[in-house]
Amino acid sequence: MSKRGRQPHGEDDAASGRGALPALRHNRLIETLQEHGQATVNELVDLFDVSRDTIRRDLDLLERRGLLVRTHGGAVNNDRLVRLDSTLGRRMDEHVDAKRRIGETAATLVRDGETLIINGGSTVYHFASALGDRRNLTVVTNNLRVPPAVPESAVQAIHILGGTYWPQFQVTIGTIGFSPVAGINVDTAILGCTGISATGVSMTKLDEAAHTSGMVDVAKRTIVVADQSKFNVKAFANVATLERIDHLVTDHAPPPDLAAALDRAGVHVTICG
Repeated sequence: MSKRGRQPHGEDDAASGRGALPALRHNRLIETLQEHGQATVNELVDLFDVSRDTIRRDLDLLERRGLLVRTHGGAVNNDRLVRLDSTLGRRMDEHVDAKRRIGETAATLVRDGETLIINGGSTVYHFASALGDRRNLTVVTNNLRVPPAVPESAVQAIHILGGTYWPQFQVTIGTIGFSPVAGINVDTAILGCTGISATGVSMTKLDEAAHTSGMVDVAKRTIVVADQSKFNVKAFANVATLERIDHLVTDHAPPPDLAAALDRAGVHVTICG
């Protein structure tokens, strides 16, 4: 798209006849966020062929109206706030096809005979369901949906981590270990999350984030499974920096800023078909 003739100092391009009219642009902007979950300022500038200042004013206005949520460098769809703290049952119904494909792809990264530690969440449920080609796995989890999901032929043992049961998320939260054993060691941690950004992997609940961070501590490698709606989301509590993540399995190429951060951290990104 040509950007010649832009008016200086952030003057509104639509008012001078270029780009979409403001009301139409606002509607299309909201539709873009509803379709993709998020967008950066640069992406919106290219989409609407207006200045960065115009897009920033649009985003500020739409946020004041409660139609989106501003983030550093862009915006997310307003219903992201609901998804950040929704129950597992609700999350199981969101992005089902993407989560299934992510789970199937992540399962191919697992080797026979591994010991896996798996946290709570809906995407890891699809991962567990896709382990039918593996054999002799040992599974450690606090996710009570995982044991019935794992094909019987794939596992030799499943260990449930104890602690307080959170019914809305169907997980237990407690010390990662088995009494009287002081600690455990596993081959691979498979983690779902609320968000993944340049600052790392994050979750909404502080206790769950601390528990999940403990899973990273005991694992030789860590695989994060996250669909594109989690990109550039910074939830309340950090789980781990990107440097502590080995693989990210997702359904879409991360936006450029996140992709650069993942590359610097040495995270191998696998995009499922």
